[in-house]
Amino acid sequence: MKLEEKLSRMIQCETVSQAGVDNSAKFLAFHEVLRQLFPNVFAHCQVEKFGQALLVRWQGKAHHDQPIVLMSHQDVVEASGKWSHEPFSGDIADGRVWGRGTVDTKGSLMCIFEALDELIGQGYEPGRDIYISSSDGEEVSGEGALLAAKALEERGIRPLLVLDEGGMIKAEPINGAKGRFAMMGTLEKGTCNFRFVARGMGGHASAPGRNTPLVRLGEFMSDIEHHDPFRAKMNATTIEMFRRLGPTMNGPLGFILTHAKAFSPLLERLLPKVNRLATAMIKTTCAFTTAHGAEGLNVLPEKAYVTANCRVIHHQDAEETYRILAEKARKYDLETEVINTGRACPVVDHDSHVFHKVEDAIRQSFPGVIPCPYAMTGGTDAKHFSSICDNVIRFAPLEIDDQQYGSIHGIDENISISTLKGGVEFYKLIVKSF
Repeated sequence: MKLEEKLSRMIQCETVSQAGVDNSAKFLAFHEVLRQLFPNVFAHCQVEKFGQALLVRWQGKAHHDQPIVLMSHQDVVEASGKWSHEPFSGDIADGRVWGRGTVDTKGSLMCIFEALDELIGQGYEPGRDIYISSSDGEEVSGEGALLAAKALEERGIRPLLVLDEGGMIKAEPINGAKGRFAMMGTLEKGTCNFRFVARGMGGHASAPGRNTPLVRLGEFMSDIEHHDPFRAKMNATTIEMFRRLGPTMNGPLGFILTHAKAFSPLLERLLPKVNRLATAMIKTTCAFTTAHGAEGLNVLPEKAYVTANCRVIHHQDAEETYRILAEKARKYDLETEVINTGRACPVVDHDSHVFHKVEDAIRQSFPGVIPCPYAMTGGTDAKHFSSICDNVIRFAPLEIDDQQYGSIHGIDENISISTLKGGVEFYKLIVKSF
């Protein structure tokens, strides 16, 4: 069966995860499809489950406490809206496989299973244990990956390398950067959620007073947006990213980025004014996401609140983020409640021998592609492995264009058939390189 046909079968399994909903039957059906598609893996490897999250172990020649962990989650988000191809059809058309999960992340999951299945079929024996960790609830902050990481930790196992989703291969990742770049996530921010509560007298809306709860909340949100309290600071990952992107760009900007370390003070001032994504790589961000007021259209709320999702960076961690926001909230007579907090993950050393081996695998699998570390602005299951592994790299070896990038969690998600072979070869090289 061709690679695109295997991925199509996987896409046809609707594995939407929903917080608080038991969808185990969907994932059990998906596991059966995996058994059919990759029989060598399931015949020769030990399969362990945490709920419906998979931890598959391919034993190496000798017991080794520094295995390789290859990650890609099974679950997908819902697929609403009008699609060119039905979201769970797995249609193969126009040189692409269409459907929810092709990019995020059944495409890379297929490549992982296929790489191991082919190697096992060829009689290859890895020098160290190889694990596949695939959770069933990444999209809803499920605990599958956390439980898998804890199980390895309890067994005294510290992986040498963990590879999960994150960056991919993309042309011109920032305007003016000429070339194809493998964006390798080496920095992952922490996630914190806060609730800001305003209280009032309530009453009928026909005779409102001043500074009612919703007004104070609005003023607070406007203040945060227009007077960002968080500090931009260049970090080693972003400096290295610019150093590699800069030489491919023309003009003064290319020179500045190539010498980003020297120009850090200038970039810290300019980036927040001109580039939203680059800004998120060098500072903590705060996004207001949900709100609640009165139940009736003509009622003033006695209590109203908004929530904020913050992605905290290393130089302003969760504790400082809370302090900054709580102090600002008090100006508007608001209470600050912590919903949950998470620390930024340890930064991966882009000069380590492990990182260089992954770069080599990228260059061999995708000739002409330039490996490039970058700072993740989103979150991954890989964060759960950061406490037991120094080299947690967020990278999926698939090449995508702007439309495919925009289709992640959106309409008409698809992946090019031509990139799948390179993805399989990449994972084979990772197994062999270590």
